[in-house]
Amino acid sequence: MEKLIPFTINDLAKVTHHRNGEIKFGEKMITLPKDKEISLFLKESEAQYVLFGIPEDIGVRANFGRPGAASAWDCAIASIANIQHNRFCKGSQIIVLGKLDVSDEMEAVKELDFTNIEHRKKFSDLVEKIDKEVVHIISTIVKSGKTPIVIGGGHNNAYGNIKGTALAKGKPINAINLDAHSDFRILEGRHSGNGFNYAYEEGFLKKYFIFGLHENYTSKNVLHILKNIDDRVTYNTYDEIAIRKEKTFENELYKAFQFVNNDFYGLEIDLDAIPNIASSAMGPSGFSVEQVRQFIYHFAKSKNVSYLHICEGAPELGEEKNKHLIGKLIGYMITDFIKGNSSFHQKID
Repeated sequence: MEKLIPFTINDLAKVTHHRNGEIKFGEKMITLPKDKEISLFLKESEAQYVLFGIPEDIGVRANFGRPGAASAWDCAIASIANIQHNRFCKGSQIIVLGKLDVSDEMEAVKELDFTNIEHRKKFSDLVEKIDKEVVHIISTIVKSGKTPIVIGGGHNNAYGNIKGTALAKGKPINAINLDAHSDFRILEGRHSGNGFNYAYEEGFLKKYFIFGLHENYTSKNVLHILKNIDDRVTYNTYDEIAIRKEKTFENELYKAFQFVNNDFYGLEIDLDAIPNIASSAMGPSGFSVEQVRQFIYHFAKSKNVSYLHICEGAPELGEEKNKHLIGKLIGYMITDFIKGNSSFHQKID
């Protein structure tokens, strides 16, 4: 894993705020020992969950989104390290693997403009380059018997999560995506708006449920694709659940769970589904933080859930005084996931 920047015990110490009488996640989370082969270490560790960051927004830029998602990892890990280690959730359940080195790609994209047709192929090539690295790292984690928790990047990285997990499992997987957008757009070159479609067309994604699609921001072309593809891809809309009350949130949770839980599945969360959260496609309407946390906890309660991906959060786009709130929100989501899922794995004292 040449493109992995390991998160060291010294890195962890720098972001952990120690206080007498308290034990923080940063004091208990596990980091990679020096000179230890990564896959072997993962297999030997008793911790089940592996934190991995993707600090890029190239796929977002390639999809006409606002850059900023590259900052989510650093913000999130600083908040996660300061969660209380207690009987409700334990930091010792988590291995902090590190982040993908995308410095070369992020430097290259500075000179590109997606409105320039000649630059679009370069954007797609950079996204594909990142895809390969994500696939390799996710596959290694899943093969070791661990559960990846992926933070940051755009929803282009769903492709690498799905393909890496499918390769490790030896078969296609399902996915549930809480998102204002389908990310199932046409195959026009890789970007954050078509990761699921590429994974589907290449045979790595078997069944796909989009939860909470926003009707105002789903094109006629995408609706046509979703209607005519086949019964392995389906969705509900935020509007029919929260506005028109044609469906209930609880019933839709059950319906979506029944749809994906017949096999291994990935759990994808796009922060633009929550109103007024700094993200690449920030909006004023959407599910509440509490509903999204309930959603994560609900889908974590299965032996089939194979990874969690929280993406599109862009702390640097928010107000300076509130940037830390994105990291804190991601921390809540991660502990909700672990609390829901940990009954299927060995508990760590």
